Amino acid sequence: MFTDKVILITGASSGIGAETAVEFSKYEGTLVLTGRNKDNLENVAKQCKDISPKGLKPLIIIADMTKESDVENIIKSTIDKFSRLDVLVNNAGILEAGTIETTSLEQYDRLMNTNVRGPYHLTMLATPHLIKSKGSIINVSSVTGMRSFPNVLAYCMSKSALDQFTRCVALELAPKGVRVNAVNPGVITTGIHMKSSMNEQQYQEFLKKCAESHALGRPGNAKEVASAIIFFASDGASNITGATLPVDGGRHAMCPR
Repeated sequence: MFTDKVILITGASSGIGAETAVEFSKYEGTLVLTGRNKDNLENVAKQCKDISPKGLKPLIIIADMTKESDVENIIKSTIDKFSRLDVLVNNAGILEAGTIETTSLEQYDRLMNTNVRGPYHLTMLATPHLIKSKGSIINVSSVTGMRSFPNVLAYCMSKSALDQFTRCVALELAPKGVRVNAVNPGVITTGIHMKSSMNEQQYQEFLKKCAESHALGRPGNAKEVASAIIFFASDGASNITGATLPVDGGRHAMCPR
């Protein structure tokens, strides 16, 4: 399905990004994986090579999405090696808790620079190559971009911005044959919440609460999000652009009772 297609995935060293990389490999995609953790990236790359029907090994690029030189190097290295780009998955992101009373400007800048400015910069640089290939962009957003939640103010703002970015760029690039969509996960069992603000006990209690906060009565897993990303990148979604697709067990449709 993705034979001879070059697919760039940011934040591929763990969670949704890693799972998405493995799924694309099953379909013979040629992968470029970026992230900050070299050991984790190499482990994911090995999984990809092992599962790829042609034994294709991904190109690994160590990069911090908040550093302009790193972002520029991602595109340069990709084009230098493969001379094309077909799919961009803007997955890299961070989650931190905080309210208007507790979120410092430093924390706000960290979230917005990683979750919005980084994808903006990378997409800007990738666009000429995606126009040539009539490619596809998939942004990994969140249900927090669609609905409001307390104590994750800057994160909610960043994902809402990413959703608007998705729709605006979709309109701008549609005449040039490039599709742009977003997936909006609910709680996914990647551990990102525990990394951000919780200890193990709090995290387990948080997951149990998903029985009430998600219509399907459970959190999701990374493969479920990866499947939606694969769909958006495929010819099966050839008439879809500017969409924000909840992959959240129905959480976006729920109201407190």
